[in-house]
Amino acid sequence: MKKIKFLMIAMMAFVTSATFTACGDDDNSSNNNKRSNYDRYQETVNGIVNSQKSSDKVILVVAFGSTWEQAYDTFDKVVADYKSQFSGWDVYLSFSSAICINNARAGENVAPRDYFDPEHWLTAIGLAGYKQIVVQSLQVIPGEEYRRVRDTYVKDFMNNRNGDFTDAYMKSLDLNVVVGTPLMAEESDAQALATVLNNEPDIKAAVNKGIVAFMGHGNPEGYDYYGGNIRYLQLEDALRNLNKSYYVGTVDMKETYAEDVLAHIGGGKFDYQVGDMGKTSYYDKNTATKAQLYPLMSIAGDHAHNDMADPEDPESWYSLFNDAGIETEAYETNFTEACWKKYKSGDEYIPALAERAKVRALWMNHTREAIKKLGTPDALSTPTTASE
Repeated sequence: MKKIKFLMIAMMAFVTSATFTACGDDDNSSNNNKRSNYDRYQETVNGIVNSQKSSDKVILVVAFGSTWEQAYDTFDKVVADYKSQFSGWDVYLSFSSAICINNARAGENVAPRDYFDPEHWLTAIGLAGYKQIVVQSLQVIPGEEYRRVRDTYVKDFMNNRNGDFTDAYMKSLDLNVVVGTPLMAEESDAQALATVLNNEPDIKAAVNKGIVAFMGHGNPEGYDYYGGNIRYLQLEDALRNLNKSYYVGTVDMKETYAEDVLAHIGGGKFDYQVGDMGKTSYYDKNTATKAQLYPLMSIAGDHAHNDMADPEDPESWYSLFNDAGIETEAYETNFTEACWKKYKSGDEYIPALAERAKVRALWMNHTREAIKKLGTPDALSTPTTASE
């Protein structure tokens, strides 16, 4: 599939990262150029924070990243919404993917644009003396990327890994740092998302005409962090309780590839083993002759445009569905919230989750829940004050 091509590109980007590096692990490298880049990028982020700081409270939104202009505008919309909804809080956006950071800086697909990893942002935030810090995940499930944000970037910051901050400052951060959870952190979140998606006008119109299939990312088989993959099955159950023509699959999760989704459309009994969770689902044969595909990801990037929608890739979801005799569309003209400045209502478009205002509201609800934890035992402790 196109995923394989993307991985090849990713490997090339990794190899060339000696020139374009923004990864937090680079401070351990002996390569002087890498270290120089790391320091230069830190100075840049420090400058951004120092020039924009207007509060002692900050929200750092962390996305995986992308190199598509449509995705960039979606991220801009997310930041704008956060600034509007969280008065008195400074808001910044970070990419957790070094490959996306490097390729965005190199100008892949569109004009070069600088993004920075959470380590650079958290260092700048600490040096600027923020007193309350919320790190909000823009991931969909509590999977590999969320684990890295929470258990590496934030933990290293709280441990003052690079010795950038005084003990007094770290002590002041005790119980004043929290992490906002992903979109589907709990099963109840999957149910809430199903309700929102089913009420979206374009999705409602599509499912009333035929099949609607969502393509999530998933974790690679064998790496089901925090049981995150089960959220896709729970979302599908919740959606199918509303309409039996909903289906959910993923790019990286065994038993929910496009071929498996097509098998489910054909009907039958299917057994799953996701992490430690077993599941059996029963599907009636769906005789619909039309289908609409949607990405179940925060932005529409490589996976949406290539793995899902590419008509020239015989293994894309679009091709596989059409080859199965189902007249399938991956783009639509019925979406009215298009973020990308080059698109207007009526043009063909692939709408992602973070482009939907009511889905963004779900993420922001998680941020509000995180803020409520500040100053309580549910917030993060620093080693200088943690109990023995």
